[in-house]
Amino acid sequence: MTGDLIATAAIELRAVSFSYAEELVLRDLDLEISAGARLALLGGSGSGKSTLLRLILGLEVPDAGGVMIAGQHASVAGRCLVSPERRGLAVVFQELGLWPHLSVRDNVGFGLRARCGRAERLARSSALLERVGLAALADRLPGTLSGGERQRVAIARALAPRPHAVLLDEPLANLDVALRRELLASFDELLSGERGTTVLYVTHDPREAELLGAEVAVLADGRVQQRGAVEALRERPANDTVAQLVRPL
Repeated sequence: MTGDLIATAAIELRAVSFSYAEELVLRDLDLEISAGARLALLGGSGSGKSTLLRLILGLEVPDAGGVMIAGQHASVAGRCLVSPERRGLAVVFQELGLWPHLSVRDNVGFGLRARCGRAERLARSSALLERVGLAALADRLPGTLSGGERQRVAIARALAPRPHAVLLDEPLANLDVALRRELLASFDELLSGERGTTVLYVTHDPREAELLGAEVAVLADGRVQQRGAVEALRERPANDTVAQLVRPL
């Protein structure tokens, strides 16, 4: 999903709390991501990582506190002020959600259909596929691709409309370490051509944060426990939970 906010790509959550069925998932959480920054949100299963993404995307609203996108109030307690499609965000989920009946090229350009003409859409899609090494597969259907190739298509599709920020929810969780390393290198190459794009990368694996060259925010007990470079957090963890989450795997 992409949008039309014209401002910096900063994302900010202020004193956000959120509950599911009376179970508190996030409590008084503060998080700020500067424009153009790369941040990996690191946490265990059930820590609220995906919930936090849904709040940023506007798919949920906080019980308390607020979410700001590009300097604009996007959600406040119980209310969505800016609809998901206008937040200037793109997202890649673990399931990817590629259209099985569309070619690789048309999948990448899908989000551009209402924004530009066919020639521009094809040019943008082709350029992104070239940069991820899939130009030769542009006319194939997603079902004929390998898992790693489908991941590259999904990331290229997210970047196609030039969003202010890209959110990735454990997109490589089902792949082996060698393939994760290769795909993260491809993602890094893609981002090098997308100046100013903010990245929030959700993972449970500190190796992915290191490969992406991202700062890490450790989420546990509904709050950000510590933030910094992975190596710095390993040397001086704020508590046992942080030490466990950032330890080498």
